[in-house]
Amino acid sequence: MKAWNGRFKKELNHLVEDFQASISYDHVLVAEDITGSIAHTKMLATCGIIPAQEADQIINGLYEVWTSIQNGEVTFQTQYEDIHMNIEALLTQRIGPVAGKLHTARSRNDQVALDMHLYTRKHTVTLVALILQLQSTLISLAEKYQTVIMPGYTHLQRAQPVPFAHHLLAYVAMLERDVERLVDSYKRTNTCPLGAGAIAGTTFPIDRNQVAQSLGFDRLYENSMDAVSDRDYLVELLANGSLIMVHLSRLAEELILWSSDEFKYITLDDAFCTGSSMMPQKKNPDIPELIRGKTGRVFGHLTALLTTLKALPLTYNKDLQEDKEGVFDTVSTLEQVLTILTPLLDTLEVHAEKMKQNAETGFLNATDLADYLVRKGIPFREAHAIVGKLVLDCIEKNRNLIDVPLNELQEACPQINADIYHDLSLEQMIETRTCEGGTAFEVRKNNIAHAKTRIQQWTDWVHEQHQG
Repeated sequence: MKAWNGRFKKELNHLVEDFQASISYDHVLVAEDITGSIAHTKMLATCGIIPAQEADQIINGLYEVWTSIQNGEVTFQTQYEDIHMNIEALLTQRIGPVAGKLHTARSRNDQVALDMHLYTRKHTVTLVALILQLQSTLISLAEKYQTVIMPGYTHLQRAQPVPFAHHLLAYVAMLERDVERLVDSYKRTNTCPLGAGAIAGTTFPIDRNQVAQSLGFDRLYENSMDAVSDRDYLVELLANGSLIMVHLSRLAEELILWSSDEFKYITLDDAFCTGSSMMPQKKNPDIPELIRGKTGRVFGHLTALLTTLKALPLTYNKDLQEDKEGVFDTVSTLEQVLTILTPLLDTLEVHAEKMKQNAETGFLNATDLADYLVRKGIPFREAHAIVGKLVLDCIEKNRNLIDVPLNELQEACPQINADIYHDLSLEQMIETRTCEGGTAFEVRKNNIAHAKTRIQQWTDWVHEQHQG
């Protein structure tokens, strides 16, 4: 018997039953569903809606169901459609008809909304914790390779020298924004929809605040129709996840490039690479490639949910069942990627000499030569042209700017003195950039200290949520 069978004369067509069932994927909500049901039952008893003895029966039965599921003793049934009805059926098998009182003053509409809020809230905290671990690994690498200098790139062409640590800290900064977005979205996720019923609330004298407080929610939905139809918090999770994957995919792309024979900046540990079934010499960066590839599926889930929501009238529509698979897959993907990327980075080998060699070629000191001329009173545009001609001459003569004799430099611009060679060294170019966000060691040291402080603050936030 379906929960709604009283209205119908015919049995459900088996094709419809298979088509609409969601238990194949929403079973991941089992902990959230049982947790919400226990809180709801306690409230029903407190408010005198069901007897305390029956509430105890229901709660004890729910704990038994949860234990059986954890022990692998339960097979969920498609005939019960979803996780909610499967659990109710299992509860009924244990305690009999009194299980039917669990659904008093509640609809599956506000029940599933509650489950999804609880799920999203939990995994938001998990994602923040995983990002903090990745940030800490990047900072450790930055500290380990403080003196390593590499080319910085624009248009994938060598542009200016930067410390390898400075490059890594750029990703720490990106991930900081990701953490901020997740924590900000947590405020809206941590809103309790239970008590909204199917659409208009309930006639029973429930206490929504009791349920919200017992489940650790900060506030209630004020409008029952909004409560059961809102999926904004899921869109935020998917949007946040998409940006996280953008950042991780960019890092993955650089790992792929840097580990190639064309760059040879790093070597990935064998434990995080695979080989070719045909070519014995191959060592493939499959993990970064998969991270880059999985970005598309996360983008797709965001687009799919936005498309689902864009034309839905209030309130609940069966279309909203389609919100779950994309959210579950996104969370799983993000957690897998963040988990595997941390040890991958921690074990990579850095080839400092190759990085420095490339930084010393390609005229990465051209801008500093132009800045030198500006400090001599030459307008920047004129200085730019002078240096551009010197670079062209060096290309034709196959030499670097720092190798041009002083007399030739002075022929191009009489204001150039012997101190130019000091100014054009890699170390000096890096250390002269002392502005905030620059490459100088002291600036970088302050950035690392600030990043560590922020990581500790967010770590404290994670601990607070776990305690709550």
